Amino acid sequence: MAPRPPRPGVSLNRALSKLGLCSRTQAERLIAEGRVRVGGKVARDASLRVDMNRDRIAVDGEKIVAERKIYLMLNKPRGLVTTRDDPLERDTVYACLEGLDLPFVSPVGRLDKASEGLLLMTNDTRFANRLMDPASHLPKTYHVQIATVPDAAVLEALRAGARIETLSANSIELLRSGGRTAWLEIVLDEGRNRHIRRLLAAHGIEVKRLIRVAIGRLPLGDLAKGTARHLTPDELALLAG
Repeated sequence: MAPRPPRPGVSLNRALSKLGLCSRTQAERLIAEGRVRVGGKVARDASLRVDMNRDRIAVDGEKIVAERKIYLMLNKPRGLVTTRDDPLERDTVYACLEGLDLPFVSPVGRLDKASEGLLLMTNDTRFANRLMDPASHLPKTYHVQIATVPDAAVLEALRAGARIETLSANSIELLRSGGRTAWLEIVLDEGRNRHIRRLLAAHGIEVKRLIRVAIGRLPLGDLAKGTARHLTPDELALLAG
């Protein structure tokens, strides 16, 4: 007998996340603790399918309604991890949001702990999924300080990519150099794990700093490090395609 198709809707833990209450992991804890009710009944199954438009979902007796849509840009400092709950108890990007009156928001993609710069955060999952979809080929621009001064041959080798890692970049340009270091501008349209660091390491080049300065046509600008602000309608339009 063929398996029954899943009920329309989304899983309960995902619904709580999409409604802007918490992360999916936090939602699973709330559900396991018996604090979530669907249609007046306690729900202990995080995979329970719910209709967010029809089912009455409550946490601790309070009905959950969709929060207003939030779109933030954050200038991530080096040393923070891009996650809500870190099992190693490292500082996270959420430290930059302390004191702000915000519903739950999630990072759009990631920057590793040692990287800096433009990070988007939102509670609009459709917006986030569209930006992260590999099919969108949304370019991301990075300024990267390296521990060498590359000549023309090295730059051409970098532009050719890394065969072993099968990594490449849309473009790599020398911004400036001085002493024993140089700054490159690297543009990617995909976001594989530690992409730039692995590409440069394949050519024996050490990364000293890595800063994301733009996503699509949206620049980081002069936003102070460690601070966040709401995107303007014009800035959202820059990400619309």
